Amino acid sequence: MLRTALRNVLAHKARLMMTALAVLLGVAFVAGTLIFSDTVGEAVKNASAKNLKDVAVSVQAANDAPEAPDAVDAGKDGKRATALDDKLADRIRALPGVASVRSDVTGEATLAGKDDQPIGNGWQNRAVNYQPGKDGKDSRYPLVQGRGPAGAGEMALAESTAEAAGYRVGDTVRFATDGPVLKKKLVGIVASDDPQVTAGGSLALFDTATAQKMYLHPGQFDELVVAATPGTDERALTAKVRDVLPKGRAEATSGAELASQQARMIAEQNSALSKTLLTFAGIALFVGVFIIANTFTMLISQRSREIALLRAVGASRRQVVRSVLAEAGLLGLISSVVGFALGAGIAVGLRAVLDANGAGFPDGPVVIRPATVLAALGVGVVVTVLAAWLPSRKAAKIAPVEALSTVEAPAAPRSLVIRNSIGAVIGGLGVAVMLYVSTLKSGDDLPIAMAGSMLTLTGVIILAPLLSRPLVSLAGLVTTRLFGIGGKLAKENALRNPRRTAATASALMIGLTLITGMTVVGHSAQRGMDKMAATGLTADYKIATSTFTGLDPELSKKVAKVPGVAAMVPFRETVIGSGGGFGVVRGTDLTQVDKVTQLTFKQGSLKSVGGDGIAVSQSWAKQRGWHAGDVVDAEFNDKKKTKLKIAAIYADNEALGDAIADLSLATPHMDRVKDDELLVKATNGASDALVKEIRHALGDSPLLKIQSQDDMRKENAKQIDTVLNMVYGLLGMAVIIAVVGVVNTLAMSVFERTREIGMLRAIGLARSGIKQMVRLESVVISLFGAVLGIGVGIFLAWAGGSLVGSSFPTYEMVLPWGRLGLFLLIALVVGVLAALWPARRAARLNMLEAIGAQ
Repeated sequence: MLRTALRNVLAHKARLMMTALAVLLGVAFVAGTLIFSDTVGEAVKNASAKNLKDVAVSVQAANDAPEAPDAVDAGKDGKRATALDDKLADRIRALPGVASVRSDVTGEATLAGKDDQPIGNGWQNRAVNYQPGKDGKDSRYPLVQGRGPAGAGEMALAESTAEAAGYRVGDTVRFATDGPVLKKKLVGIVASDDPQVTAGGSLALFDTATAQKMYLHPGQFDELVVAATPGTDERALTAKVRDVLPKGRAEATSGAELASQQARMIAEQNSALSKTLLTFAGIALFVGVFIIANTFTMLISQRSREIALLRAVGASRRQVVRSVLAEAGLLGLISSVVGFALGAGIAVGLRAVLDANGAGFPDGPVVIRPATVLAALGVGVVVTVLAAWLPSRKAAKIAPVEALSTVEAPAAPRSLVIRNSIGAVIGGLGVAVMLYVSTLKSGDDLPIAMAGSMLTLTGVIILAPLLSRPLVSLAGLVTTRLFGIGGKLAKENALRNPRRTAATASALMIGLTLITGMTVVGHSAQRGMDKMAATGLTADYKIATSTFTGLDPELSKKVAKVPGVAAMVPFRETVIGSGGGFGVVRGTDLTQVDKVTQLTFKQGSLKSVGGDGIAVSQSWAKQRGWHAGDVVDAEFNDKKKTKLKIAAIYADNEALGDAIADLSLATPHMDRVKDDELLVKATNGASDALVKEIRHALGDSPLLKIQSQDDMRKENAKQIDTVLNMVYGLLGMAVIIAVVGVVNTLAMSVFERTREIGMLRAIGLARSGIKQMVRLESVVISLFGAVLGIGVGIFLAWAGGSLVGSSFPTYEMVLPWGRLGLFLLIALVVGVLAALWPARRAARLNMLEAIGAQ
């Protein structure tokens, strides 16, 4: 029987090729994901380890230590103050076992490129101090060109940063930290393997005194990096360092512990990415199951005489099952090996594509672990064997005499009744769960929605043969009217075996269900965001910083004086706790706030807000049980307690958040007095000229982010479109596999109907008519899968939309008719393209040989 299985694989190479392609693509997706994750994880881990190579102990300022409220002192100049200074560095340097102490100053600096556009990605725009040794060079940042910065007017850049900005040694670099634009001469370019820089950030270097002046105070540092002498016990040295630290104002961590923390962080980041990619790989393999099962069902049907002869000469049912499963296992193994090789190529290509788009992964070799090889090959073989199990059982149940007398026995009515009953129960349960989900309002109920979606989709897949009859018949009416006998034959061929048609269409349906559901939710969310922005904000512009570090209050005064600005309103945020809950209070100019936002008061009025009186949103008031006139106990984030009066309650407004108050109430409780954003109302509406005037008034800082309402809408749309495009790309593999399934089914169906096609040719149907018949059958199957997929996707999006709507009240389901129409058009194109080869093959059959075929 093993030789029989091997012979069957070799005898049906062409027919099994498409099935092998489906397995191959699915395994390639799995292998590519695992190899990519391992490769990037190892590269980042090695880069991090390299950064920590000479770190025995890291001493950092306890900036956020609750037991040390004075650990960070903003001071009158607004700069950070730490307990790490030259005296502490000298004390640590004097400890036995210490080889050296590196004193680091770190901050953020956003550079303007030669085109005046900001460089980097905001929070990863690092700035550090250059620390030359006795040779005048900093070993951590090797020089590529020029020299290190040595004065207040000089700076150096990382090689990737200088290249991105277009700067060369000798150029004047424009940048900003958190205030006005600064200019310094570029005197050197250095190499850096800092993961944050290679991942798309930027790196600027200054001499130590300049860095301290910009970010800290003279003689102070953010971190002291201790290197140990050979043979020194790292744990013992860490304990000694801790003994000399000011209690509560600094903390020491060993290099080994830092490496362990980074390894855990990298593992968590890779795990999230891997799980996402593997989910889509699982979908692709699930789609492949239908193709594999379909192929083996058809092969067994075509080989029924052969199986009958085997049974007649003594082969048992168990041997027949083993033969089919051995054939499937061999096919799965061969496909998996090729798929794994393709997956390695996908991993390399994916890394290159992401790097080209700014991901900036560290350099490193491709990592292929034994577990990855076993997982990929195992998945391919197991999926193929499991998909072939039901067809193998069907083969074993064929009675020898019955099989010898017919080519294909129709499915037993009883089995279809059982299948439809099971499908109705599962589908009905799924629909009931989703109807329940539609009444829920919390994002925590997502697992219930996912379970309901799976049940609904599974039920539809099981019921697909039943659903195929009315839908295919309806499509047949159209094809018959438009294409005559060719359209009618296409309909009859699609209806001849409902199970086969359903299995082929289901592969396409799964992909389109997920794509449609994501598209509807994404489109509806975008409309909700647009509506929320339009109803809550009447300002023409919002001004903030790209690093979310806030704006100097002096800048707001400059904006107010710009010609063409009718109103300028600053917002400063602080957090209060009251009644066991927390909320964000936005301090603002109460005399101007109604000019830049839509304020609708449910209780009280804006005039009553001021002093210790605040206005709160309707939802927060409802949550806390507050009414206008109530006096509540509150605690600010600086631990100061007070009593606040609920002076007014306004309709929920995204621009205002939980509560608003006068600037005088919020400002005293802020660590650093900064305006989180400025809202600007223009005298004559938004214009490019006004934006230029505002930028010029603020020193053309690269930190500035000036957005009109249209800009904000586009930014939101871009974020959603990015997610959707990623989903389309990942689900594209499933759709490609589904197309392979249509091609496979049609090709094998043509072989199965060889005699029938010969008879049609004999009675006068031209070759073009044969091609048309096969093409229309393909189109009908594809459209059937598309209609089911789009319909189920819309239902799931509607039912699960309430969970998305919990994030913002303006969410409302809107159908993107244009994209839904595009999906139907894609299904139509899929049907036409999938039929090209099978139709051509059918048309080229020799008439007499076809009639005589067995």
